[in-house]
Amino acid sequence: MKDKSNLNKFDNEFWTALDSLIALRKIIIDRPKGTVHPKYNNIIYNVDYGYLENTKSMDNEGIDIYVGSKSGKSVDSIICIVDLLKNQSEIKILLNCTDKEKQTIYNTLNNNPNMKGILINRSTF
Repeated sequence: MKDKSNLNKFDNEFWTALDSLIALRKIIIDRPKGTVHPKYNNIIYNVDYGYLENTKSMDNEGIDIYVGSKSGKSVDSIICIVDLLKNQSEIKILLNCTDKEKQTIYNTLNNNPNMKGILINRSTF
């Protein structure tokens, strides 16, 4: 059995690393709240969406980020997605998102038959 104290330590280090990445990179919002997806006009972004400048994700684009309406600058959660059309997976960072915004993002990503995601909330130990 794994030592739970190491799990907590590594989990905390993961979230701290994401916080550091965000602190060091500019957030580019290229799809503001209310924007229609450029390819799929049935998808509307209900939370500001963009990427971290000078980063790279599995799709060779910047790391995706949703920026919610809460104040502060701490990662609330991530969504790990599997995209069956692109045959890839990646994470999307959720920053300053309310519970309602998290649920909206989660539902939007999972309402696509070719994309499924799992929401992982930040825990405090």
